[in-house]
Amino acid sequence: MKTYKIAVIGGTGKSGQYLVQNLLEKRYSLKLLVRHPENFTLQNPLIEVVKGDARDEAAIYTLIKGADFVISTLGQPKGEKSIFSDAAKNIVNAMNHYDIKRYIVTTGLSVNTTYDHKNERVKMATDWMYQNYPETTADKQKEYEFLLESNLDWTLVRLPLIHLTEENFPTETSLTDCKGEGISAVDLAEFLASQIEDSEYIRKSPFLYNVKE
Repeated sequence: MKTYKIAVIGGTGKSGQYLVQNLLEKRYSLKLLVRHPENFTLQNPLIEVVKGDARDEAAIYTLIKGADFVISTLGQPKGEKSIFSDAAKNIVNAMNHYDIKRYIVTTGLSVNTTYDHKNERVKMATDWMYQNYPETTADKQKEYEFLLESNLDWTLVRLPLIHLTEENFPTETSLTDCKGEGISAVDLAEFLASQIEDSEYIRKSPFLYNVKE
């Protein structure tokens, strides 16, 4: 049986670490993009580290070469200009170059699609993001538009607040609205891993959230 190799962007971030752990438990081979390899302490024979960041086109090409799938939980680096559309451009170009189709990526609630029927709370949160973080919020929307124009089999997962917890909770997905206020990092990791070979949300942007029992 073939062992799939997954290129992971954002794998050293808060939620990304949960994803990496999940993928290792499933015995996937990983290529991780790491800005500061000297600070990266996770030792595992399934991990190959590629130095660089998502704006570095050469590093993205090195990362994606030989991979079967690409997953990104990229966060915004503090004090830098918005990274999301720049990263998406590099990733799409590299994936096209190596003829890799499946791209799974996370984003925030503020991204709007033509299918949305956001409730008042989510609309207010979206407006708040545009007022307080106009550059990154607009750039996340630009990333979505960029994916729409690509020919990749992408899934853009829209998320509420991520809770950094090992606890599992019931989850729901919706293409139109976010009916929950948070998502557990371990539930997020499991959902992202489940999408690798699941075609339900190809070229779609589901909300993912925990629901109270």
